[in-house]
Amino acid sequence: MPRSAYDPTPRRLLSASIALMMLAAPTWPWQGVLAAPASAAATAPSVQPSEPSEKPPALPAATSTQVLTLRQMGSYGPLALRGVDHARTLDIGVRLDEVVTAAKLKLVFTYSPALVFPLSHLKITLNDEVIATVPLEEKEAGRLVTREIDLDPRFFTDFNHLGVQLIAHYTMDHCEDPLHSSLWADISPATTLTLGKARMTLPDSLALLPAPFFDRRDNRRVTVPFVLPAKADAATLRAAGVVASWLGALASYREARFPVARSAPADTDAIAFVLPGTLPAGVSLPEIKGPSVSIMPNPASPGRKLLVVAGRTPQELQTAANGLVLGKTAMAGNSAQVQSVDIGNPRQPYDAPAWAPTDRPVLFKELVADPQQLQVAGYNPNPIRVNLRVPADLYDWTRSNVPLSIRYRYTAPPTYNDSVISIDINDQLVRSYRLKPLATKDDQNLVSVPLLSGSSVSASNLIGIPAFRVGSNNQMQFSFHIDSQKTGLCSSAATNIARAAIDPDSSIDFSRFSHYTGLPNLAFFANSGYPFTRLADLADTAVVMPDAPTAQDQEALLTLLGHMGKWTGLPSLRVAVVPAAAVDSVRQRNLLVVGTGSAAGMLGKWGKSLPMLIERGRTEITLRDQRSHAWSNWLSGIEEDPVTPTGRAILTADGPLAALVGFQSPYAEGNSVVALTATQDDRVADVLDALENPGKVAQMRGDLTVVRQDQIDGLRLGARYFVGDLPWYARIWVRVSAFPGLMAIAGLLAGLIVALSLFWTLGKLAARRNGG
Repeated sequence: MPRSAYDPTPRRLLSASIALMMLAAPTWPWQGVLAAPASAAATAPSVQPSEPSEKPPALPAATSTQVLTLRQMGSYGPLALRGVDHARTLDIGVRLDEVVTAAKLKLVFTYSPALVFPLSHLKITLNDEVIATVPLEEKEAGRLVTREIDLDPRFFTDFNHLGVQLIAHYTMDHCEDPLHSSLWADISPATTLTLGKARMTLPDSLALLPAPFFDRRDNRRVTVPFVLPAKADAATLRAAGVVASWLGALASYREARFPVARSAPADTDAIAFVLPGTLPAGVSLPEIKGPSVSIMPNPASPGRKLLVVAGRTPQELQTAANGLVLGKTAMAGNSAQVQSVDIGNPRQPYDAPAWAPTDRPVLFKELVADPQQLQVAGYNPNPIRVNLRVPADLYDWTRSNVPLSIRYRYTAPPTYNDSVISIDINDQLVRSYRLKPLATKDDQNLVSVPLLSGSSVSASNLIGIPAFRVGSNNQMQFSFHIDSQKTGLCSSAATNIARAAIDPDSSIDFSRFSHYTGLPNLAFFANSGYPFTRLADLADTAVVMPDAPTAQDQEALLTLLGHMGKWTGLPSLRVAVVPAAAVDSVRQRNLLVVGTGSAAGMLGKWGKSLPMLIERGRTEITLRDQRSHAWSNWLSGIEEDPVTPTGRAILTADGPLAALVGFQSPYAEGNSVVALTATQDDRVADVLDALENPGKVAQMRGDLTVVRQDQIDGLRLGARYFVGDLPWYARIWVRVSAFPGLMAIAGLLAGLIVALSLFWTLGKLAARRNGG
């Protein structure tokens, strides 16, 4: 969630006016503008707030409750508070169509037993307003303590910052060490924030899109039901898939799910795809005169919205869907006619907006949305985190590292001490450097950085990151620890807060890498959608559906395309969707096969070369010693070939089973097939659930991933094939390097050739000197 400073936006002011118009509720001057006096605060047992100076007006009753955990508020673990006045901040978003009517913070924490308790407490702030203080009592020191604090809802706006600050002392002496080890408190991950919310009815305006279907203030999973005809054809499914991929790109880290309904569902916002004669129950439209997009109250829940994408033909429906995802900015009112759409030039390989460029060094300022993400304050601040997504098929046959040129600035310690910067990738340490003090007093005049206060220095390092620690989806962490230097009594009091920053011009360079890898590898698919996302618009991808897909099959299609949008950052404008009977029409594309029924029957026709084949009432699996391992997703990690198969087993089981299967396309050498299949129609959702769980995604690898309830098994059972582009000499080296014996023989031969050449050359020189 963005960590922007509190600044009420016009959108929040619009929310207030919407509330007045649509809910006919009392005027709420605090919605979007903190009109309450600064002394207003919550009251709770064992909490000491100030009394409100005026009685707040009555709020509408809450219609929903949301419970946010510490992680959902942006913390990667417990909040560690250290020192005299250390503070940490949590982020809370409030949707455009909701207003907070009640809020309760359940604070679970532990604190040091070595404090001076009359002077020590926790200070709770919301958007820089002090709302409560929590005294630290001696009788509860060192134990897990729970406090419930009521927060005044008048202080909530769009993006909110909840601060927890430790004010602590361990002695009455004025020469107290502000960073003494006894000054600590830990906020437990069991801490929660419960929000009571009243729903506001938004106007029927396309200008608010993508709200309410996607709201950037809400960091929960995006769940949007799609209303489709019972016998939707492939063109209609493709139009729905384009919109699903658009929402998936917007959802990003939140994940997205698109259940399918035949009529407008109750108590939710939904999107309907309509052709003449297929209007959902309760929906009335004027005559469809062409591609159009309109928004109206949901007939099943008038307080919710129904977005209707309509056309006279399936082709016009696709035009309307393309117009929605590309022309949303120009839409206004409750209806828009789409005259024409140009989806632009075809994408080039590996140019997805969500991926870092691999043909040049990429600067950190290209990887973050806000430069403030690269700055921290405090002596032991949270790590600076930079997310990095790269193509999964990067490969360096020379086995060199990934160059990282890191530049950073920091408040200099007075002398050499334990101040360090640690550089990690994917929670694995790469390097650690000691932070140097100022070399001379004149060094302060050599660096002019307005963002950093006090005496500061800059440094740079060129680091090689081992390729085996880099995957397709990565996070770099830069942790500063600026230690105090106590040289005598009263000499360590902090005069100003320490600051540190990573320079936005720091860079990481993947341009030395080639695009080459061994497939199938379901780790690549589960983490980045490769090989389908090689072209960001999915121009070389076709989704193969059963001839008569169920609602579960259609949900799988939409959700998988939503994942593609998340992985690329773009809608899948050129993807093809075909029934199993028409698979020959897309034989030159990579194939994503979804569902059971005729789609599973098509897999059966491709023979026993598949690692697993699931049919009605029968499962057939290859028996083979497999060597798939946990680093299948790392760069330069081409695995060894599996050993010879040992047999084939045919099983009949009553329990549910779902699987992802990868293999080479039977139609085109080098093209890929990934099939999502299951023993029952409703078990297809098990794979979709697994793809949303990072722990389960980490177990997907090889050419077969079997999902049995909560258990995930990733195996390599079938043959591999190689895709990409390497020079001929590099291909020889790659193949030879897989056989140490051949490498030894090649080394001996190379040495013999060099020795013979040298012997021949020296002989010629000797003969020339002797006049021969």
